[in-house]
Amino acid sequence: MRLAGVIRLAALLFMLLGTWVIIQTYFDRSWRAMNLRSWLGATRRPSSTQAPRHECGNRKGCPRDHFAFRLISGAANVVGPSICFNDQILMSNVRNNIGRGLNIALVNGTTGQLLRTGIFDMYSGDIKELETFLTEIKSGTVVLTATFDDPATKMTDTVRTLFTELGSSFVSNLGFRDNWVFLGAKGLNAKSPFEEHIKNNKETNKYDGWPELLELEGCAPRKVD
Repeated sequence: MRLAGVIRLAALLFMLLGTWVIIQTYFDRSWRAMNLRSWLGATRRPSSTQAPRHECGNRKGCPRDHFAFRLISGAANVVGPSICFNDQILMSNVRNNIGRGLNIALVNGTTGQLLRTGIFDMYSGDIKELETFLTEIKSGTVVLTATFDDPATKMTDTVRTLFTELGSSFVSNLGFRDNWVFLGAKGLNAKSPFEEHIKNNKETNKYDGWPELLELEGCAPRKVD
């Protein structure tokens, strides 16, 4: 009888232990599944505080009939400029299509399509190349310009006049190692509101021999025929 009692007690303990293991395993898996679903659900819900992304990384969005743009001049002679239009980087260090002097991108004012880019060394380059480039711009073309290092040593009155006709207010004062960003257009019958200029001044320069970089963003109206 004693042996039978021990066997029954052992069987009971084994059954209780098995039941406990099953219960623990079930609740552990259920808890993990519940938490996994909760975690996945949380990541799928968009954050109500996340700021919307605007074209060209601008702080504000643009109306449907406008193109977003962002111009950044060079920083001293170290970091090159950047030109973004209609959410496309047209010229930058990454694209490897910028250089010392004036960096210019031409864009179709109706479609936003890039037409042409140009780099003009204003320290030791041929100014006639820039004169030809500006003269051949067709009506309705948006002109985006950003400087790097020196934009004016080779500058002529002819080039200044051509930029003035594109809507520039500051090109007449552009000097050695100044920084300048400008968006104008061929056929514009007014001064462009999209332009910034800062003089090279040893008393106020941010860098040794160069002023701080300029950054300009905004919304350029689409040309409608």
